[in-house]
Amino acid sequence: EEEFKWLLQEEVHAVLRQLQDILKEASHRFALPTSGSGGAVKQENFVLSTSGTDQVKGVMTLQGDALCQADVNLKMPRNNQLLHFAFREDKQWKLQQIQDARNHVNQAIYLLMNRDANYQFKTGLEVLKLMDAVMLQLSRARNRLTTPATLTLPEIASSGLTKMFTPVLPPDILVNFYINLNKLCLTVYQLHMMQPSTTKNFKPAGGSVLHNPGAMFEFGSQRYEVSHVHKVECVVPWLNDALVFFTVSLQLCQQLKDKISVFSSYWNYRPY
Repeated sequence: EEEFKWLLQEEVHAVLRQLQDILKEASHRFALPTSGSGGAVKQENFVLSTSGTDQVKGVMTLQGDALCQADVNLKMPRNNQLLHFAFREDKQWKLQQIQDARNHVNQAIYLLMNRDANYQFKTGLEVLKLMDAVMLQLSRARNRLTTPATLTLPEIASSGLTKMFTPVLPPDILVNFYINLNKLCLTVYQLHMMQPSTTKNFKPAGGSVLHNPGAMFEFGSQRYEVSHVHKVECVVPWLNDALVFFTVSLQLCQQLKDKISVFSSYWNYRPY
């Protein structure tokens, strides 16, 4: 009984402090303020490429959760023509996955800070509920980075991203940016316009993170088929840090839950 009381009064608070410290570090990774710049978020340049092919190359500038510049070169396989397109100067693209992950981290920090050091936990169940709530936010934060959205090709075609480039993207090119784990990814789809008289069976593709050649869709009054897919990516080091912090935090939460459960089962099954 004394040991359980000590666990509730001392060790739980020590773990909560540790979790707060780790998650504040994770939260800082998302903000990336530069020293002496009044809290402005620094810009980082990333070169996106794939080994063994130079079909697509891109230089992206990431500022927190926003892509503020994108410069893409695309070599067309049909005629080796080189296309170049970049973001318009007045445009930037918000990466919703990063924004959502940061919001979930901040929500977890809020839950932990809601009880100060003098707060007395009365029961193990109270601690378990708090850990479950924190773990839910951390799992959601991690899932936002590890699970990109599944989109249909018409959704990609109608996305605001297609209107951000200069020169304007040709109608047979689609692009999509997303985060996958610790990587910033760019997918370029080259399309083949299907003739209205084509005898090919038309079967629209559903939602997917990455569509394969042969996927078909209708946009406007035109039917298209994906002819080539190019995916380039690069590692974003601070996203890697954040994912490590999430894993460590989830393990700490689980360890505390396990300790509480051991004591709870002792009380439930102790002989009278």
